[in-house]
Amino acid sequence: MTDKTILEKIKAIVTPYVQRKEGLEDFSDSTDFITDLKINSANLVDVILDVEAEFNIEIDNTSMEGMLTAGDAKRIILTKMES
Repeated sequence: MTDKTILEKIKAIVTPYVQRKEGLEDFSDSTDFITDLKINSANLVDVILDVEAEFNIEIDNTSMEGMLTAGDAKRIILTKMES
C-alpha cells in the first residue's frame, strides 16, 4: 500500500469528524488533527477506532498519544502493518 493511498484513506476516515473543513483542502502529512481540522479529543478516539478497523491493526495507548498529524497516523499504520 502506497503512502498516498494511506493518506487518502486517513482523509476519508477523519472527514466526518472535521469541524474546520478548509483544513481538508491541503491534506498532507503535516495536517494536524486538532489544530488544522479542529477534531475534538472525543472524536479522535473515534478516528483511532476507524483506523484500526480500516487497516485491521491495533493501536496501543503509546501510539495513540503520538497520533497528532496525518503523517503520524501514516507512520503508525505502516509500522503496525509490518509487525
